[in-house]
Amino acid sequence: MWVDPNLNDFYSRVSRIEKSHAKGYGFEAAGTVGRRTAGRGSRRLLKLAKPLVLALAVGVGLKGVIHYFVGAQTYESRVSALAAGDGFDPVGAWLMHADPATLWLSAQLQSVLPR
Repeated sequence: MWVDPNLNDFYSRVSRIEKSHAKGYGFEAAGTVGRRTAGRGSRRLLKLAKPLVLALAVGVGLKGVIHYFVGAQTYESRVSALAAGDGFDPVGAWLMHADPATLWLSAQLQSVLPR
């Protein structure tokens, strides 16, 4: 009976792969769906954190620029008027209150762009 030498080579390779898998070795190509799940939660959290940090930075930046242009007294009076409103106005007042980052950014703008 005739035996293909390539077939013997194929079976020897399969045997080596099965032995290495039995020992716990393995290989997963990049971009494939695999059994390994370690580290995926942190990547998913990082994908969620980046837009949140960007939105927070843009929000604080916008508040700082508004605080600089309208002035401290006017800004506080507008936030107080917003807090006295009804519906979602108190939530807006809570979001727009002058936090330390807003005050710092407004002071930096004042030093760079004096009026």
